[in-house]
Amino acid sequence: MIFERQQFVNQLIEHIGNNMIKVVTGMRRCGKSYLLFELFHNYLLSHGIAEDHLIEIRLDNRLNMELRNPDVCLKYIVSRIQDEKQYYLLMDEVQLMDEFEDVLASCLQIKNLDCYVSGSNSHLLSSDIITEFRDRGDEIRLFPLSFSEYMKAFPDKSWDAAWSEYSTYGGLPHTLQIADEKGKIKYLKDLLKKTYLKDIVDRYKIKDEAPLGRLLDILCSSIGSLTNPKKLEDTFKSVGRITLTDATIKQYIDYFEDAFMLNKAERYDVKGKRYISTPLKYYLSDVGLRNARLNFRQIEETHLMENIIYNELIYRGFGVDVGVVEVYERDGEGKQTRKQIEIDFVVNNGSNRYYIQSAFALPDQEKIAQEERPLKALDDSFKKIVIVKDDILLRRNEDGIVTMGLRQFLTDPNSLDL
Repeated sequence: MIFERQQFVNQLIEHIGNNMIKVVTGMRRCGKSYLLFELFHNYLLSHGIAEDHLIEIRLDNRLNMELRNPDVCLKYIVSRIQDEKQYYLLMDEVQLMDEFEDVLASCLQIKNLDCYVSGSNSHLLSSDIITEFRDRGDEIRLFPLSFSEYMKAFPDKSWDAAWSEYSTYGGLPHTLQIADEKGKIKYLKDLLKKTYLKDIVDRYKIKDEAPLGRLLDILCSSIGSLTNPKKLEDTFKSVGRITLTDATIKQYIDYFEDAFMLNKAERYDVKGKRYISTPLKYYLSDVGLRNARLNFRQIEETHLMENIIYNELIYRGFGVDVGVVEVYERDGEGKQTRKQIEIDFVVNNGSNRYYIQSAFALPDQEKIAQEERPLKALDDSFKKIVIVKDDILLRRNEDGIVTMGLRQFLTDPNSLDL
């Protein structure tokens, strides 16, 4: 099965020959190797680059264990360069090599070598590569397959069938290639236990995996809910069997973020134009992993839809926050009170901004008013959108608020500007 991933291939193409380290980041098994060693490899060959001018190193392959030694690896790279023509270095899971920053710094000094590397740990890559090379390192973030990429792979599926499968099993490429339900479930559960959690336990030398797993359970169960380490500490205390301090919880959440499993959305006071430090919202990078962690027991479409909308916005390159807007209302005694209400997503791209509400259904006028209320409280002219699960024709009311169906939002890359 071929996944085009053209958006990310184009990003690599745009950075060819720019004298920078191109760093492809993303969670394990989201397709970084496929992007580099299949799609980009084939692009280079189709544009006249000879096979022997592609230096490919997969550090997660045990056959290349000796190349995890930085000196051995650098000597191997230099030995492959036999003439003055352009060479391309494609290296996978670079974080498995000690002192990889020094190796890449040396590679930058080879005039006819263009470097592309991938990694599955954001802390190592962001803090070391991007900081080390400052304006000489480009990060290209790869995500699991978006819904529109999924639909391209299965063009004959109906919308309902595609949504049901995608919102249940997610968009990790190999999951889509497994035909039977039992196989998908086993793959996702094994991936969580034997790859993601094991990576974190091994990398950070965690002695007891149980609290880490329990924290992941809680975060998966409460996607899209406001929380912070202190609230999570109280949740652990209420359970009783396992306790974690808020400092340890924060550290563990950082580990999940570093492994690209988890993304956070900060709260933004729209009228005050400032960030509110806590609480935050967390979303899983792939809903299939979330569902597998909960043994497919909590398949609430409302929360899954919100998570998938968030992932789609991040996939499109937007910055995404949770909006807070203050309104004034009168209580039962007629006194005016101040209240904060929430906008699901404040979406930014340069000077462009969109306010988005995720509403699974709008069955009556009361629900419509509830979803539109925070949007009507805004006093700027940026676009305001409500996304509903139903496949409806786009409509715009007298307040300029757009309501569109989830299908249109996910499958039309220009849906926010309609």
